[in-house]
Amino acid sequence: MSIMNLSSSRMIQHSLPRRLLHNHSGVVSIALFFVFCCVVFSLITSNFLTGTNWLNIIRQSAPLLIVATAMTLVITTGGIDLSVGSTLALVGALSAIALNNWGLPWPVVLLGGLLLGGLVGAINGFFIAYEGIPAFIVTLATLAVVRGIALLVTQGYSIPVPADSLFTFIGRAWVMSIPMPALIGIMILVIGHIVLNHMRFGRYVTAIGANAEGARRSGINTKAVTMKVYIISGMAAALAGMIITARLGSGSSNQGEGFELQVIAAVVLGSTSLFGGFGTIIGTLLGALSIAVIQNGLILSHISPFYTQIATGTIILLAIWLNTRILNPTRSAAKG
Repeated sequence: MSIMNLSSSRMIQHSLPRRLLHNHSGVVSIALFFVFCCVVFSLITSNFLTGTNWLNIIRQSAPLLIVATAMTLVITTGGIDLSVGSTLALVGALSAIALNNWGLPWPVVLLGGLLLGGLVGAINGFFIAYEGIPAFIVTLATLAVVRGIALLVTQGYSIPVPADSLFTFIGRAWVMSIPMPALIGIMILVIGHIVLNHMRFGRYVTAIGANAEGARRSGINTKAVTMKVYIISGMAAALAGMIITARLGSGSSNQGEGFELQVIAAVVLGSTSLFGGFGTIIGTLLGALSIAVIQNGLILSHISPFYTQIATGTIILLAIWLNTRILNPTRSAAKG
């Protein structure tokens, strides 16, 4: 009897790593890809692995981490938000105007920026959840409208932030040798992980992506949950815009151009399903860091910055291919 128990326990021990690998194959894949990128750039550059460089990577990737966390919720519902880059630019530019031209206190500017981002998200959520318009069309339209408003209010100029304003704290301060943007990004990631995996709202988000009609019939207010997801996305983009403006010391309507592509690439590369129904914040973290490492490594390697866009586009294509062919083989086969 004891021999049988011993053999069965060994089988469980051997099968546990296999189950973990099977259930989290996407996260494992992006983790290996991340390690591969780090090894390559550490071999071809001399200062890639330095602490200073890694703090710089984390500081610069913080806005991406913040918005990608919210985008994970959006894509898990089966939607998408293309307006985050424009929202980032508008809130960043208006924050600089409010501080420099209107003389508003920085806490008011910070709160107002979050509310404005939430408003853009609410507009997206209303048309998507309550009017039934596809998310791609709605957010593509708001991408153009919001970017146009940003250009209108700035007239194409960069608006400086007063150098003595405490607003710059969120972009330039260091706490215990860690950049403030990094601390904010880590906090948002932890909150996103808890919400998606350990709270009822996260279960609702996953259920909507897996089967929206089934979720509705089970009593979930799918429209309200969907709208909340887009409000969160808008507020995350607004926070990222204010962090960038605070770090650079100016707001511009040109900020965030192509930012939505990097965000989507980070989320999809992290193995969140484009079809909805599955999302992982840990994977999103690894995806965002992989993109940041590639961009940083190319710069340290003295390679033309134009290759960054080529690398980002290639990553998106490969991530979508992996997402549809490997991580979702059943759905891709059904479509084929």
